[in-house]
Amino acid sequence: MNLLICSHYFAPSVGGIETAVLSLARGLAECDAGKSKTINVTVATDTARKGFDDNALPFRVVRQPGPATLWSLIHRADIIHLAGPTLIPLVFVFLLRKPCVIEHHGYQAICPNGVLIQYPSRSMCPGHFQARRYDKCLRCLAAETSALKALARLIFMFPRNLLSKAADANVAITEHVRRRHDLLNSRVIYYGISDLALTPQAKPVREQNRTVCFAYVGRFVPEKGIDLLLRATALLRDFNLPFKVRLIGDGPLREKLRMVSAEEKITDVVEITGFLTGPDLESALFDVDVVVMPSVWEEAAGLSAIEQMMRGKLVIASSVGGLAEVVADAGMLFATGDAAALALCMRKVLSDPSTINALREKARKRALHLFQFDRMVKEHASLYLEIYAKSKNAK
Repeated sequence: MNLLICSHYFAPSVGGIETAVLSLARGLAECDAGKSKTINVTVATDTARKGFDDNALPFRVVRQPGPATLWSLIHRADIIHLAGPTLIPLVFVFLLRKPCVIEHHGYQAICPNGVLIQYPSRSMCPGHFQARRYDKCLRCLAAETSALKALARLIFMFPRNLLSKAADANVAITEHVRRRHDLLNSRVIYYGISDLALTPQAKPVREQNRTVCFAYVGRFVPEKGIDLLLRATALLRDFNLPFKVRLIGDGPLREKLRMVSAEEKITDVVEITGFLTGPDLESALFDVDVVVMPSVWEEAAGLSAIEQMMRGKLVIASSVGGLAEVVADAGMLFATGDAAALALCMRKVLSDPSTINALREKARKRALHLFQFDRMVKEHASLYLEIYAKSKNAK
């Protein structure tokens, strides 16, 4: 069975979609699909190689294919997996009548900007496009671009939404995403990752009498709410409890975060490491007790939360979207956008550090139960075989 995965984003670009697609493609290429079916995986992406060694991967990668090449790839494939409802591949799939699976890592099928955030207020959108309040969509888009471009983006939403409804399967990465989209032929397949606690740097139990270290791990962008963490940090200083905060990552807000730290007079407890991977990331996480995810948008899942739960870290997260579903009662949740509520959660940890070991064990058990890598690969392979069989019987 020839599987084509189309993903706009892919390695060496860094992000949740890139990580999910790379791990899924690798897992599928190396797995036994059952019933004597071998899955031959090809990934088509718009991401440039930039020195990345595609030959080291157990599957073929076609980068920046033109329309003719993409058409040929889709024509030769038995199953098409779209990592998001990208319009041109959707149209080609429809014209060639190919079996198609769309995996929704965001909200591009139901929101013109794909993140369900209203601009310029940056508040969460109740779902204006689905409710046919297109005037509000236009005003939102026009706040970030020209009126003509806003109109074009809105117009392109209609075929994207309709073609998503026609897909053979719509895969949601959380139950929240499935409900939010409310598309036909939907099912939930959670992300799956390797057991990160098996790394040599992992520490199963927190040492006593050590300064508690909170951390944020991810991109420095507005929707992640990192400034909220800094405001909570400033509030926490008033209680004279020893702690430190480490921001691991990079992005357009890095300089602003430095300025906020200076304004709040918390530079002595806040460290910004920059973007880290591999051993450097593991080293930076070694003494981290609590990972904070203060998102102010409806995270579709929160891959970073899953990774830290698998490492056995206590996660404090905004009670929003798929992020709240991932963490559930295996961590601590606070009202979205409420710095005082976040500070209260952090203070509870500082006042009773035994909470850390209790909840980190619970977090790891939840991660091992729901977010195993092999489970994710098997569920995708089973779905492809099911759709492939149906397409053969229909001919």
